[in-house]
Amino acid sequence: MARNIIKRSIRLVTIVTIAGLMAACGGGNYAPKKEDAPREGPKGRQNPNAPSVFGEGGASIGNIRSGAGGILGGADDEKARLPVNKYLWQGALDTLSFLPLASTDPFTGVIATEWGSTPEAPGERFKVTAYILNPVLSAASLKVAVFREVRNESGVWLPAPVSVDTARQMEDAILTRARQIKIAEIEGGITG
Repeated sequence: MARNIIKRSIRLVTIVTIAGLMAACGGGNYAPKKEDAPREGPKGRQNPNAPSVFGEGGASIGNIRSGAGGILGGADDEKARLPVNKYLWQGALDTLSFLPLASTDPFTGVIATEWGSTPEAPGERFKVTAYILNPVLSAASLKVAVFREVRNESGVWLPAPVSVDTARQMEDAILTRARQIKIAEIEGGITG
């Protein structure tokens, strides 16, 4: 049964990946507009018309490579800043520290953990992915996905339902920790 679930999951991921690649290839009848024409710039520099990797207002490859804006130091340009709230980022890292980290990406605002369990419930394990969606410190800037598995009698981990309240409680804990960090920074006179 677990093999069938794994096979179906792999098949689904493959289909979604292929569909995404095909959609990215596009087709259509695109005719460039006059304002789409590349501007001339210094040789060896990134095209200033290049779209941002992270959407409108996000970081662009040119900004990362050249060190412009607030990414690698430089001018205080709002469009060049990363789309991640530093308090939410640290709050999420602190809150999720009870689980081993699988990956963190401050450029996209994604923190993913490995499977982890607690000594109180060794027969179940959790995995959490936190998404920091924009640079504002608010509940709308954070989305948490919680995954749960339970071990059956033969020792195989099987997917199990997760209460909707679990993700909301995790989001509340991250937001609370983020606010604590911000208050401590303000009261401590630390500038960031």
